[in-house]
Amino acid sequence: MNRHGEGATASLEESVGAAIKEQRQRHGLTIAQVSEQASISRGMLSKIENGQTSAGMDTLARIARALGVSMSMLFSKYDVTASSAQHIKKGMGMEVVRRGTKNGHTYHLLAYDQGPVKLFEPFLITMNDDSERYPTFQHPGTEFLYMLEGKIEYRCGQETYLLEPGDSLTFQGEVPHGPEKLVKYPIKFLSFIVYPRAAE
Repeated sequence: MNRHGEGATASLEESVGAAIKEQRQRHGLTIAQVSEQASISRGMLSKIENGQTSAGMDTLARIARALGVSMSMLFSKYDVTASSAQHIKKGMGMEVVRRGTKNGHTYHLLAYDQGPVKLFEPFLITMNDDSERYPTFQHPGTEFLYMLEGKIEYRCGQETYLLEPGDSLTFQGEVPHGPEKLVKYPIKFLSFIVYPRAAE
């Protein structure tokens, strides 16, 4: 069935774009005003609103700030039924630009929390020999890595671990961590970040 036909389900990009457009119009803002505040071009914002392109989390965060809304509000039109499942087809995860990453590091967000509090983030990460920089990350919560393809030396604190297909690594996100050396390409692994619950 055509995704724009009757009964079709909007893609993540279309749903996020529709939410951005709705919030922009609700606040009486023009594309020019929001794009200027978010430091993106008018054409890019128009494409995002129309679901013609995906936007990284950094871009969505800037748009949310320009609109004066939370990030979760931008996902409010996607899978709005609390009991519904999130089905992401192969290659359809939202591409995310994480702070510190450059060319050759591809992060695909495979799901997102529908509630007001972010509890977890699952990523499919691909790295290749075009990678020019090995970023170091720190964040709240616990991270679990599962190696799918290739070999990588992964740094966690003062220790370095060789990860091969089938290997896993679990650590506290506050500890500085990141790739140390790309040993065998292509490299592909899963990363699950579980965030701590806020105190009651």
